[in-house]
Amino acid sequence: MVTEVRSPLAAVADGIALLYAEHSVCDSFADFHVRVGRPPGLRRWLKPQVLFQFDGAPPFNPLPGDQGFPILEWGLNWCVSANCHQYLILHAAVMERSGRALVLPAPPGAGKSTLCAGLISRGWRLLSDELALIAPATGEITPLARPVSLKNASIDVIGRFAPDAVVGPTVHDTLKGSVAHVKPPIESVRRDAEPATPRWIVVPRYVAGARAELQAVSKARAFMQLVESAFNYDLHGARGFEVVARMIESCACYEFTYSNLEEAAELFRALAAAR
Repeated sequence: MVTEVRSPLAAVADGIALLYAEHSVCDSFADFHVRVGRPPGLRRWLKPQVLFQFDGAPPFNPLPGDQGFPILEWGLNWCVSANCHQYLILHAAVMERSGRALVLPAPPGAGKSTLCAGLISRGWRLLSDELALIAPATGEITPLARPVSLKNASIDVIGRFAPDAVVGPTVHDTLKGSVAHVKPPIESVRRDAEPATPRWIVVPRYVAGARAELQAVSKARAFMQLVESAFNYDLHGARGFEVVARMIESCACYEFTYSNLEEAAELFRALAAAR
């Protein structure tokens, strides 16, 4: 997907330069035209804010003035989830190994993005941190390799676990707490046109002090978990049901608890190695 971004803000330009450095620059038709800037009026100078606009209209309220890059990332997620209905869209992280995709649907705070950032530092290809784009005709997942969003304690966790990862500045006091973004691996960006076939559906949950453990779940339970994580399941109607049902039938389905990323990375390495 091609996005035209306009912004006079240095934080937005710096974030794009750092975290999207490997992405292609296009001069063709853009799917989305967005702008991040200051709202009009006195708020430009008194307690400045930032405003995200899509086709000239703001889909949500302004945020404090130092949150230019986070609002761009959240806005781009909204653009995709609100408009790309050629796909069935799940709120899930997706990674790939040997052509097979690991899908991690989870509510906020479950440790999904931390696990995603950890696994891509151990050789998994990033397809997406937030949005699984499933093509109804094939059931394949279309990549959307963008920065991985980390929150609060996860920022330091990834800093220790993957010291070579490129992490943008931390922005504090957002609606999600402290936020920073991890640059997607170069190989993931270069292979951004290669879809992957779902093989595992794993619902993660961070539990302090817990050992890394996979627990198989029924197909029926996994089906409901995917439906609950979908943005546009109702819009697709019967086709949405069929897409989810085919995905469930082709995947091994688990719930996963963890607290230690080293244990988690080893467990998923072994899962990918098994045939």
